[in-house]
Amino acid sequence: MATKVEIYTWRSCPFCIRAKALLKDKGVAFTEYAIDGDESARTEMAQRAKGRRSLPQIFINDYHVGGCDDLYALDSMKKLDPLLQTS
Repeated sequence: MATKVEIYTWRSCPFCIRAKALLKDKGVAFTEYAIDGDESARTEMAQRAKGRRSLPQIFINDYHVGGCDDLYALDSMKKLDPLLQTS
């Protein structure tokens, strides 16, 4: 079973672009939900993200990673690759 990666973004958000770049550099396929200006989608995202409304919000196999800084922190601690390889 492939790893399921989901990311909620705004198209012009620099943190969203940076998070997607890291995933792309790792060769990870992901589903992007571009929610620019869609308040109902943002509310839905916040429910999944334990109330967090900042963007991006990233999920790996339904595990809430958090935002861009959280993703890069996992990578620097060498915990991102194992998480991406779980099935």
